[in-house]
This record gives sequence, structure tokens and C-alpha cells, in this order.
Amino acid sequence: MLKNIPTVISPEILKCLSEMGHGDEIVIADANFPGASTGARLFRCDGIGITVLLDAILMLFPLDDFVEFPVALMATGCKDTAPVIWKEYDSILTRHEPIAFSRGFDEIERFAFYERAKKAYAVIQSGEQALYANILLKKGVIK
Repeated sequence: MLKNIPTVISPEILKCLSEMGHGDEIVIADANFPGASTGARLFRCDGIGITVLLDAILMLFPLDDFVEFPVALMATGCKDTAPVIWKEYDSILTRHEPIAFSRGFDEIERFAFYERAKKAYAVIQSGEQALYANILLKKGVIK
């Protein structure tokens, strides 16, 4: 047992996060995401909401503040309405990574997001049922 590791972070996910290097990317996906077919390492977190996972991961995971957008979302295709969950992401990211997240999100078209996910170090598939809840994080360095 370890202290201060969020209980939703399994030993396998903890190992994955620590193996990742500067610039590596990880996808935290909703329940509808085609995680198994991306080819990346897949970690299942069925029954756990994506905001709980994001909050826990950001307790351990630094974002890359050397790039314009260390956080990317799957674009909805509708510029007038953002999914409600994105506001929750904004709050979590601002609390954990105010400098790296100061420029906000990049939005990536759905099929381009899938292609980028195939190059990611890993995919963590949550039980999240909100639509367009997929989020990609680029790892930074500990300062």
C-alpha cells in the first residue's frame, strides 16, 4: 500500500503514468470510445466517471507547458454548444495545472482524434456516459 495515491488509480495505471516521458500522450476516454481498437495500451475503469479519473490523474501527472495546447478534446462538430462536462474539465484543469492549461483546450475533429489516440502511450477507458467526453493529455516535466 502507498499513501496519497487516489483509490481509482490502479497499480497498472500508476505504472503506466510513471513510465510515460515528457511529450507522451494519454487519452482518458468515455464508455463509447473504441479503446480496444486503438492499438494503444488499454486500461479499463468501468463504472468510474471520467472527471473522477481526470482529477486523480492530475494529482500525479504534470501537463506539458512547452506546447500551446497540452489538453485536447474530441470536437463535437457544433461550435455553438459545448458539452457540459467540458466545464467540469476546465475547473479540474485550472485547479491542478493553472499555468499549463492557461490557453485552454484544443479541439480535434472526431476521426483525427481517433488517429491521434492510436499514437498515444495509453488509453484509460472510463465508464463515463456523457457524449464527447474524451480528453487527451500531453505529459510535461516535474519542476
